[in-house]
Amino acid sequence: MLQLLLSCCWLLLTPLASSIFLRPTGSPAPPHLQYLLEPLHTAIHTRRGATATLPCVLRSLPPDYRVKWSKVEPANYRETVIIITNGLSQKNYSPLGPRARLRHSHPYDASLTITQVALEDEGRYRCQLVNGLEDESVQLTLHLEGVVFPYQPSTGRYQLTYQEAKRACEQQDSRLATYQQLYKAWTEGLDWCNAGWTLEGTVHYPIINSREPCGGRLLLPGVRSYGARDKQKDRFDAFCFTSALQG
Repeated sequence: MLQLLLSCCWLLLTPLASSIFLRPTGSPAPPHLQYLLEPLHTAIHTRRGATATLPCVLRSLPPDYRVKWSKVEPANYRETVIIITNGLSQKNYSPLGPRARLRHSHPYDASLTITQVALEDEGRYRCQLVNGLEDESVQLTLHLEGVVFPYQPSTGRYQLTYQEAKRACEQQDSRLATYQQLYKAWTEGLDWCNAGWTLEGTVHYPIINSREPCGGRLLLPGVRSYGARDKQKDRFDAFCFTSALQG
């Protein structure tokens, strides 16, 4: 009787959940994307005036689906639709539409081709498969090779609101640089004391050689930030980007 009681106590004290920690066996987990292939490269580099293709390839064709291409606009938190296709026909939207088409080199190819690439074409794009409850998408970035340059009007520094800075860059055959473009320019040697707007609505200035007029000698080199500013009230210079600097 005592031996039976000890056996019961041993069973109660023995961990029963050890099998919970066993790793599952069998086939591996399904891929994150069921219908779209992960692109080999998510960044596509091109130049102004060239033709660029953003890859988007289906691994299989759902019975009823649409593919929607859109451009992601982080500065104003929206997406601009470019093309919608059901595999048989397509409809173009937005100002980019006339220069955009599907490559369609085979039935599974939904890649987006942009001709006569313009400065405003740079940025993030989304290829979305719309298939009922199984929607999925891939994001790609179109990069333009070019140069960043600081700009201030002849009336002096810190005269431009955000919108005025955008117009000033456009008048210089350019557009406001993104923060990434400004950072890249800094790594390549851009050293400028005056703060300027970037496309995202933030204000920065790149410093290679720390010095007193630019925040002091004790601060480390870098792209120093004023953060997001009031686009309508605050005034700074501008950092412009162009893919073909003239003059």
